[in-house]
Amino acid sequence: MRQNLAQITLVVRDYDEAIQFYTQKLHFELIEDTPLSETKRWVLVRPKGTEGCCLLLAKAKNTSEENSVGNQTGGRVFLFLHTDDIERDYQNLMNHDIKIVRPLTEEPFGTVAVFEDLYGNLWDLIEVSSE
Repeated sequence: MRQNLAQITLVVRDYDEAIQFYTQKLHFELIEDTPLSETKRWVLVRPKGTEGCCLLLAKAKNTSEENSVGNQTGGRVFLFLHTDDIERDYQNLMNHDIKIVRPLTEEPFGTVAVFEDLYGNLWDLIEVSSE
């Protein structure tokens, strides 16, 4: 049996502001932006140069969903972004005024920093040790 995660839903306030943040500030690529109705779109982004899991940017459509924007995991780190050059990507976060929650630290598994996306969801930026 072979399985893989294809998409993870990220509830957002607005499609276009989310696309702008992920493509312009985190340098993800826009994989798909297909209108499904007057108010709903199928929007997929993922880190450039990967073939893995995409984020499905889903616009909140009711009060319950709006309340989850920025807090999909109850304040815990939500997503883990691995990199081959943490110094480059950490500098990119700073250059784009992305909030750093915890600066670079060395851990047994590698180097890590925690940042917030445009809605306040927490991300780990990780360069895994090669040892």
